[in-house]
Amino acid sequence: MSQVNAIGLNSAKSDDIVKSLNTLLSSYQIQYMNARGFHWNIKGRNFFELHIKFEEIYNLLLLKVDEVAERILTLDGEPLHAFSDYLEVSKIQEAKGISDGVTAVENLLAGYSTLIKMQREILNQASDAEDEGTASLMSDYISEQEKLVWMLKAYLD
Repeated sequence: MSQVNAIGLNSAKSDDIVKSLNTLLSSYQIQYMNARGFHWNIKGRNFFELHIKFEEIYNLLLLKVDEVAERILTLDGEPLHAFSDYLEVSKIQEAKGISDGVTAVENLLAGYSTLIKMQREILNQASDAEDEGTASLMSDYISEQEKLVWMLKAYLD
């Protein structure tokens, strides 16, 4: 009989989900810092609207960083918490020296596409493990971010 954790899930499957969630956490941290940097460094004709939008985006990302870390803890895992680990594990690259609005939006759009793909994979992994908590979290994130991707694409068109 396989071992179960404190919330009744298969421990081995939860460990695999924790690994995936730590990669997601790392990617969220880099996306957060990218959005933060765009907020600080944006210049040009669309400064006012993008400055505000990037702040809204990084605040949403920061909430998810905390929620993902807490989900990792709920699954008896340990969230990564060193930036060196984030840089090593993240599927999103750092964006440096970007002050152009179109380039910043394109970068965020690419990052969100990566996050959505990762979250779909975790959703499937969680469903297979009967981990409704993680599946629900991923489903909520996907729905919210699909709309944001649509809006970012509309901005670029």
